[in-house]
Amino acid sequence: MQIDTHTLPPSASVRQQGARALLIAVALAALGVSGCAPPRGYSSVVVTPSQPQTVSPTPARTSREPSLAAIIGNQLQLGHYAEGEHALRQYLKQHPGDRAAQAMLHQLTADPRQVLGERWRAHVVQPGDSYSTLAGRYLGDSNRFLILARYNGSTNPSMLRAGETLHMPLTAASDTAAAGMMPAATMLPTAIVRGTEPPAAEARRLQSESVSLLGQGHKEQALARLDQALAIDPRLKPTGAGATALRTQLLDSYHERAIVLYRDQQLDQAIALWDRVLTIAPDYEPAIVYRTRARELKQRLKQY
Repeated sequence: MQIDTHTLPPSASVRQQGARALLIAVALAALGVSGCAPPRGYSSVVVTPSQPQTVSPTPARTSREPSLAAIIGNQLQLGHYAEGEHALRQYLKQHPGDRAAQAMLHQLTADPRQVLGERWRAHVVQPGDSYSTLAGRYLGDSNRFLILARYNGSTNPSMLRAGETLHMPLTAASDTAAAGMMPAATMLPTAIVRGTEPPAAEARRLQSESVSLLGQGHKEQALARLDQALAIDPRLKPTGAGATALRTQLLDSYHERAIVLYRDQQLDQAIALWDRVLTIAPDYEPAIVYRTRARELKQRLKQY
């Protein structure tokens, strides 16, 4: 139905929405989110926890066919499961050998309790957590975010609120290799249960394990393990060049994720993530600058 906007009277709410949109656009331009890069001394590693990387090349596709990343980001990540399943099945008709797509369909259609088991431990969501980072930490593979979200009854895997309690499975079925996920031989333990060692000692041990994982070529698992270490002790000091480099990459990934949240107008989550960065590294300049701008934008938006 076409609406002749010339016949409609001016609306205060429309003007307010226009002003708000203009304010956000100006702030985004000032922040430089379309092509930002951390200041000198920080590497730029783009990690988007809630949108896993595909693990296999895909054949050329037509311009009208959505990519696997688009299906994940625009449908599955937002909880549009029925549409996502249809899109995945259509995608697999064109790319029947795509193991990443097969794995995602398995996560979408399998019974989470049968795959991940009935036993679980509680996890209280912290600022910066996502189903992807939690899947990397507890399941050993951040790409398994979808089945972990379904395990917790989530209807929108992109949304987590700090303070809510999730169920993290203690066991997982052995069919991950057959489903096109990480080969069973390289799977990490499905959960790291807190022991009796002091928190500081546990954090140092996890950091050492993260460096070892990096040396074995398991970068995502190394980052997830270091993330767990810093959740226990945010002021943990890196030991050696490997730990220092891995820590920088993790901080950069937090920062890049915060920028994505800022661009999506999720200001509270972006600010919380920059808070986490600055708890770990108070001198991390990008987080200082960008968090200040995000806070200013949030304050200005309250006026509209």
